[in-house]
Amino acid sequence: MNATLAKALVALVPAGILFVGAVLLFLREKILGSFLQLLGAGCLVVVVLAHIDEALHLFTWMHWGEEHSVGHYLDLGSAVLGLTLFPMGYLLHALTKRNA
Repeated sequence: MNATLAKALVALVPAGILFVGAVLLFLREKILGSFLQLLGAGCLVVVVLAHIDEALHLFTWMHWGEEHSVGHYLDLGSAVLGLTLFPMGYLLHALTKRNA
């Protein structure tokens, strides 16, 4: 097992927990904050899956790990969206709950 695959499998656990928690929150409360958390957690799962695909050499046409490739931009875009949307949704959810 290579290092990239090991790191990606380890990262799959917290990303999966965040995603399952966001799904449960969204099913309980269908508000904008929980939806943003769900989208952000989904993007973080996409990042982890992209690294697993890179380590296993799946979808080689995406040229994983190379600059200016489809795989690179999928990974980068998902990471940026995930690290932006999840905290934004968490903050919005916390502020909404505080005012209610």
